[in-house]
Amino acid sequence: ISRFKVNIECDKRTERERYLPHFKECIDNGAAAVMSSYNLYRGVHCGQNRYLLKDVLKDEWDFDGFVMSDFVWGITDTVMAANSGQDMEMCCTSLYGNALIKAVREGKVPEEKIDESAVRIVRTLLAYTEADQKEYPKELIGCKEHIALALESAQKGITLLKNKNHVLPIERDRIENVVVLGGLANKGNLGDNGSSRVYPPYAISPLQGIAKAAGNKKVIFNDGSDIRHAKWLAERADYVVFVAGYDCNDEGEYVSNDQAGNYMDPIGGDRCQSLGLHPDEIRLIKEVGPVNDRSVVILIGGSMIMMEEWKDYVNGILMAYYPGMEGGTAIGQILFGDVNPSGKLPFVIPKKETDLPEVNWDTEKQRYDYYHGYTKLEKESIESAYPYGFGLSYTKFEITGVYFSRRGDAIEAECSVKNTGERAGAQVIQFYVGFSQSSEDRPVKVLKGFQRVPLKPGEKKKVTIVTPIAQLEWFNDRKDAWELEHMEYDLYLGTSSSEKDLIQGKLSL
Repeated sequence: ISRFKVNIECDKRTERERYLPHFKECIDNGAAAVMSSYNLYRGVHCGQNRYLLKDVLKDEWDFDGFVMSDFVWGITDTVMAANSGQDMEMCCTSLYGNALIKAVREGKVPEEKIDESAVRIVRTLLAYTEADQKEYPKELIGCKEHIALALESAQKGITLLKNKNHVLPIERDRIENVVVLGGLANKGNLGDNGSSRVYPPYAISPLQGIAKAAGNKKVIFNDGSDIRHAKWLAERADYVVFVAGYDCNDEGEYVSNDQAGNYMDPIGGDRCQSLGLHPDEIRLIKEVGPVNDRSVVILIGGSMIMMEEWKDYVNGILMAYYPGMEGGTAIGQILFGDVNPSGKLPFVIPKKETDLPEVNWDTEKQRYDYYHGYTKLEKESIESAYPYGFGLSYTKFEITGVYFSRRGDAIEAECSVKNTGERAGAQVIQFYVGFSQSSEDRPVKVLKGFQRVPLKPGEKKKVTIVTPIAQLEWFNDRKDAWELEHMEYDLYLGTSSSEKDLIQGKLSL
């Protein structure tokens, strides 16, 4: 709701350590273009913010690509935007075009600014045209290779959070039927219907994927609106699969009626009422889940979903995110054990919403603090429901031979990983660095690297994760500079951010 008007404030250390590094890494790895956002930062719209676009991006980071505004409402002032480093207005020229020509003629925008933007845009176009001169016909859209990649991404991303009593995978030869409950089950849910909307040739729903994976077993669908009937079905089922979560109406790109105008239909939602499931979904799970001890929930959504209220009412939970056009196929394959889940949570799931930073969803001012997500919970010694980086498998892994060392300007974290189970699977080894000896206020630990390791039953592999020592620096806002603390660092290797899943070592720098 607030993204067009909110002014974000944070101190410079927070800016440098928490919000700019991932953008800088993209630039350092060759990103060709940057889109500015709608909101204000330190009182200036990002689309015309000289500090962000010129001082940091183009001068300090030496970015040689071009900047474009977010669509339609990305800039508010022609002269300010052009003089601040905005190269291209998207997707129409309401404030550039003739207005920009007029500003140049009146001497408000130097011609050199226009030349620079033109050079950046054309230089990028020519560079990529020269590097790749192939034609890309329309027939490539939805080709076999792209579909295979969509399926692989869903297979590797879906995260198993709970598997009490080994309720999963479902063994086909031991069941006759599966009941699938929830309106989202029968929907090919691709997420946002705003500017990031995609149009694949098809989208497999969870119900379609489960039916395909079940083979000749009976799959019964019910939207769950009639709880009494849903409970009756569940009592007679071999397995119950709930599909719950969100779609574009809950967390899609928000545009108000006034802003939509002739551009688009008003769309989207911000989940401003709750970070949990809808009340009717919670009621369905709590009332129907306990009647069958082989009940599993599939969660659909683009971010963290609170589940403390209902997670004990079922024995299995899979986080499917928005799994794409082949998402239903991947869900079915994982439920029936054709694919072993290996996804890891890219966020922490707290037990209470109040464990997260307080956010006013409709405001013109918001301050971003240094701590959020898993670093906030760890700093405040708050136990999470599911830790950052967490994800289960249908097999078991053993980590041995953990060793940390310095190699020139980097730290190497080494270990061996063995699949001690009877199924092929993949484990994601995660490397964290902690700062318990720091004289500054620093996180308990921060993820600095990871590696996905596929293993056959009984197979063992050596893993090496290399992290530049520069990534251990902190930003001293008193000196406006990055500094390395010479001290003993806490180093961890394991399978999630939880200390019970980590093996710890020490290294002095």
